[in-house]
This record gives sequence, structure tokens and C-alpha cells, in this order.
Amino acid sequence: MAWWRRKSLRFRLTATASAVLALALATSAYVFVGVLGRALLSTIDDEVYRRGREVVALSDAGRLSDPVVTVDNTIVQVLDPAGRIVNATPNTDRLVPLLPPREREAAVRAAAPRFVDGRPYALPGPLCVRVLRADGGMTVIAARPFSEIGNALTTTAHVLIVGMPLLLALLAAASWLVIGRTLRPIALLRRGAAEISGTERSRRLPVPEARDEVHSLAATLNDMLARLEEADARQRALVSDAAHELRSPLASIRVQLEVALSHPEGQDWRETAEGVLEDTLRLTRLAEDLLALARLDEGRPARREPVDLAELAAQTAERYGLTPEIASPATVLGDPLDLGRVLTNLIDNAVRHAAATVTVGLRADAGTAELTVTDDGPGIPAEDRERVFDRFTRLDSARSRDDGGAGLGLAIVRTTVEAYGGTVHLESGCLEDASPGLRAVVRLPLRRTT
Repeated sequence: MAWWRRKSLRFRLTATASAVLALALATSAYVFVGVLGRALLSTIDDEVYRRGREVVALSDAGRLSDPVVTVDNTIVQVLDPAGRIVNATPNTDRLVPLLPPREREAAVRAAAPRFVDGRPYALPGPLCVRVLRADGGMTVIAARPFSEIGNALTTTAHVLIVGMPLLLALLAAASWLVIGRTLRPIALLRRGAAEISGTERSRRLPVPEARDEVHSLAATLNDMLARLEEADARQRALVSDAAHELRSPLASIRVQLEVALSHPEGQDWRETAEGVLEDTLRLTRLAEDLLALARLDEGRPARREPVDLAELAAQTAERYGLTPEIASPATVLGDPLDLGRVLTNLIDNAVRHAAATVTVGLRADAGTAELTVTDDGPGIPAEDRERVFDRFTRLDSARSRDDGGAGLGLAIVRTTVEAYGGTVHLESGCLEDASPGLRAVVRLPLRRTT
């Protein structure tokens, strides 16, 4: 089996097909020879029986000649009631019947042929014998050698023995060529995959023209390569953006420390420490956001346990001095820390841009919990409401160091919500004053109760 597994797929398929074909041909030849032999023997038996009936008819009519004349090689013996041979074909024993009395009686009752060795009667080969009754107690024995059947079957077997290997070799060669041509697209896929390197991510595998399974495989692999290329591009962009975001606070810390060390006598060390602490906190928040995104991107599901969104919204809003508007209780499956981070990011974003009012709402309807965070700030243009969910995306109004974050808050919100089977989008706040406002809408499936 180890030897077999080491062989190529083309060899194994050809060998298997050839073995099955050889078995089928051998079985077919065996059946063919058997059916042919029975058919030929049945034909001889029918001729012997017909000749015997003709002799019976002549005997009954009293027109039987002596010797009995037949147009083929049928041997005929006509016996009187005493069992003596009274008529026979030329060159036939006229003293000893082909069958003894008991076998003659059994053959008459069975109405079936008997097979007798003709050599004791100086007749060639085995004989097919029929026994029939005639009028006046006469008995007709008709027989015919069927050695030609054996010769015909031997010739047929020789033809099959010689022809079957040739046919099998021809079919094996055809199978080898057809299987090789069938596997050719797979070989092209393999070579194409081997040629794709780390610097050629945009290359794709060759897709065969035939709309078969290999075509589907090539299309699926190309789709996978496209997704991997897209994921690699996102990863590179994330690394680049993260490096850019890390550079600013690190550069700020370095400048503050260098200035303080260069002029220690006139430096307000408390102010320097506060500036360095502010940049350090910014680095900490960025690192935490990056770790959260990395965990979500790796598909590592957090704990899934019942979470009371009403209680979570109340606790989170309380830290900002807000009172949530809870229309109905809602329990979902998720990680309280992840869902708390979602609420915190949304409220942080709303508080950062609100003019005066931020509201948090919660309601449950049709198996879905809807959580909203609304502010009365300047809002976001409709064409940018999807773009802000991309990582490190910040609009012009949020680019200042003091007011703007790293651009990961909404990205974390969407990634987390989608990980728990929910959706999130932004829409106009529709507040009563002239400010357009902004509303973040999070929908999560409610926990099913049994």
C-alpha cells in the first residue's frame, strides 16, 4: 500500500481503470464462451431432434429406406420392439444400439438429449443423442457428433486470449492519455501556484475553459488569492498607519524630554511630566485598540454569555453623567467587556463632537436589540458615513491632537458587533435644533430563550 500511495495520481487512475477493465473483459469472455457453447449445443440438439422426427414420420408411413439416408451428419438407428437394429444410416453400427434399454426408456420419458462418448462405437467425438418412439413399438435413435463445437470454442478462446491483452493495452494507453489530458489543468494550477511569490501577489492561477470541477477549483483558488491579497493590503496599511500613529506621540515625548534636558534650569518639570503622561496615555489607548483589533481579526471568539444590555448601558452612561432611555429590557449573547467597549467608543465619539446633548437609547423588537447613541454635533456627511468605519480614518474636523483619536474607535465597534452577528450604521441625528446631529445605531440578535 505504501508503494501504491507513492505512485502518481495518473498512474493509479490508469492502473485502477485497467484492472477493472481487465476483470470486465475476462468476465465477459467467460460468459460469452459459455453462452456460445450452450447456443451451439442447443442448435445441434434441435437438428438431431428434427431429423429424428423425420425418421419417425417415415417409419410410421412405412416408407423408411434401408439404409436410412440423411442430408447431414446425423446418425440414425431404428430398433424394433425387441431392441434389434432394423434400419440405420451407412457406416453405423447395426448390432449395438447407442443406448442400452434402460437409458433409452429414461431418454424417452425425459424428452431431453443424452450425451454419449462415440469412441466405443467407432464414432468421432462425443454424441448428442435423442430417443423417440414410433408406431408399432419402433424406437428411433438419432445422434450427431458435436466435436466441432469444442473446436469452435477453442478457436474462439484462442482469439480472445490473443485479442484481449491487445485490447486491454490499447484501452490502457487511451486511459493514460485521457487521464493525463484531464489532469493537465491541475498541473497548470500547480505550476501557477509555484510561480506566485511574495512579491507577485496580484498574479492569478490559470482558469481552464471547460466548465468542470477544475474550473470551479481554479476560480475558488483565485477568489481565495484575491481575499488574501486584500487582507495583506489591509495588514500592510494597518502596520503603516499604526507606525505613523505611534511616531507622533513618541516624537512628542522625545522632543519634550530633549528640551527639558537641554535647559533643566528653566524647565517646568511638572508641565513636562504632564505632557509626557498625556502622550503615554495616548500610546496606551492606541496599543489597547490595536490588540483588540488583532484579537477580532484572528477570529478568536470571546466569551458568549448572557449580557443585560439595559444594565450595561446604564453603567456605561453613568460614567459620563448620562441617563439612558431604555424602552424595554434586552439580553444578548456576548462578552460584557467587548460590548462595553462598543458603548464606550460610541459615547466617547458622541461626547467629543456633541454641542450640548448626548442621548443613549435601547429598545427590543422582533428578536433584535437596538442600541442608539445620538449627539447634536455637526454630524457626518452621508458619503462619509461608511468610510469612518475604516481603520485610522479620521475626518478633517477630528484631526487635531486634542480632539481626534487614532481613528480606530468605530472600526473596533463594527468589527466587534459583526463578530456577535449584529450590524452598525450611522444616520442623521434628526434633532430639533438646526444642528444635523449624528446617531449611531447598533443592532444585535436577542438571546433565544427555550
